[in-house]
Amino acid sequence: MDTFTYSHSDEDLINQPIGYWASAAGDAVVHHIRTMLAEAGLTQPQWWILNQVRTTDGRERADVLGILRGYLDVGDGKLHHDIDALRDRGLLTEDPDGRIRITDEGRTLRDNTATRQEKVRSQIHAGIPEEEYIRTLKVLQRMIHNVGGEAWHH
Repeated sequence: MDTFTYSHSDEDLINQPIGYWASAAGDAVVHHIRTMLAEAGLTQPQWWILNQVRTTDGRERADVLGILRGYLDVGDGKLHHDIDALRDRGLLTEDPDGRIRITDEGRTLRDNTATRQEKVRSQIHAGIPEEEYIRTLKVLQRMIHNVGGEAWHH
């Protein structure tokens, strides 16, 4: 891995804009994750859907939409499209009443991708102690609260 150096001294970092750095971090990490998922033949919303229906009894389409609709502003329309695409690829089945279940092929793809996702997560977290990661999330959540914003993730 490349040697890492901070962009500024601690004295100069205090004046750096949080919006820029939070956005830059989000963009870089999401791009990295989406590239790995594309290599597996999945979009990020499709990955989320497979994770929501991985249990043996599946889930109602409405439940999946309710959980995922706010993730990165995906919205219901795109999620319906992704559920249909996964079904058309044979990775999901859907009952007439809207219950979605993962197929054996979908489970294999999901499990293989989960293994790759763990490697990506380790790469993203390299050199960052768990305490610092937790503290960073708490600081970002507090900043969101301080400006009247809302954010939530499963």
